[in-house]
Amino acid sequence: MAKDGGTDAGAPGGAVGEAWDALVATARRTVADGLVVGTSGNVSVRVGDLVLVTPSGVPYSRLTGDDVVAVDLDGRPVRGTLPPTSELPVHLAVYRSTDAGAVVHTHAVHATAVSTLVDELPPVHYMAAALGGPVRVAPYALYGTRELAEHMLTALTGRTACLLRNHGTIAYGATLDQAYDRTAQLEWMCRVWLAADSHPTRTPALLTPDQLAETAEKLRGYGHPG
Repeated sequence: MAKDGGTDAGAPGGAVGEAWDALVATARRTVADGLVVGTSGNVSVRVGDLVLVTPSGVPYSRLTGDDVVAVDLDGRPVRGTLPPTSELPVHLAVYRSTDAGAVVHTHAVHATAVSTLVDELPPVHYMAAALGGPVRVAPYALYGTRELAEHMLTALTGRTACLLRNHGTIAYGATLDQAYDRTAQLEWMCRVWLAADSHPTRTPALLTPDQLAETAEKLRGYGHPG
């Protein structure tokens, strides 16, 4: 799905139609799982040289197969009449800088709370290794701006997810499922840290770089990309 659009990328149905259906399903899942309220998040998937992305300000429950929003890697509209998400610069920055096949952005509650407290999510669980290491917090910048995209790319160096200060999360993967799973994992780790750090007399035990590296090595080849 990620980069196999080929010659049917501009035709109804085909790779684009399948990718759009999967994108809408993923977007609806972010709402159902409490990672997004209303239209506050956005999802994208790459199909060849096209980026399909959720539109701006439209509830996911109202999206249909006829509402495809597609742009090229420079952000120029290619397909659809609805305006793309205002966070399009962030999505395009990820695709230009990584081998991402999909990107998920949310305003998940616990992750957003953590983004206001620290510059890096403390490594309270070994699954931080699955995201490339301790998750960084990108400095605040106005949503939808090039500045936000630049801060995000710095925070993503060597990582597949980061937090955005006073804003939310960004995660990418080879597939929509992988990008979503990384988003959900990040929110869960933020929730764990907030719960542990709330103890009045105890400080959470943190994993060392060596322990995370050991986990990363063990995770290599585990499961499937999606």
